Amino acid sequence: MTNSSLYKKNILEHYKKPRNFSKLQNYNKKASLSNITCGDEMEVFLNIQEGIIKEVSFQGTGCAISLAAMSMLSERVKGKHIKEISKIQDQEILDMLGMEKETPRINCGLLGVQTLRKAIAS
Repeated sequence: MTNSSLYKKNILEHYKKPRNFSKLQNYNKKASLSNITCGDEMEVFLNIQEGIIKEVSFQGTGCAISLAAMSMLSERVKGKHIKEISKIQDQEILDMLGMEKETPRINCGLLGVQTLRKAIAS
């Protein structure tokens, strides 16, 4: 199996069974964004205590890439300090998805991290 096939399989797995896909009941930060080029929408809910993301969830509609990216990201940031999360570069998200920087769907892949950043800053 090629790396490309593995990435596609991982994206489809997270799209079909997204992790942390719900509206968090006890959140103290939230944000929403939409991708005007394709219509994807994302809303992120965070429970942050003493700078640590204790809980994270999201809701949204969109393509496999945007929903899978947020699903993967939600698993990655839980339990992390917001300072550590603020250092996540866009390229790390693209690498996680197996996407190239020149990909036309880059906005889909980055919608989740952009929404997460907005929620932290709110």
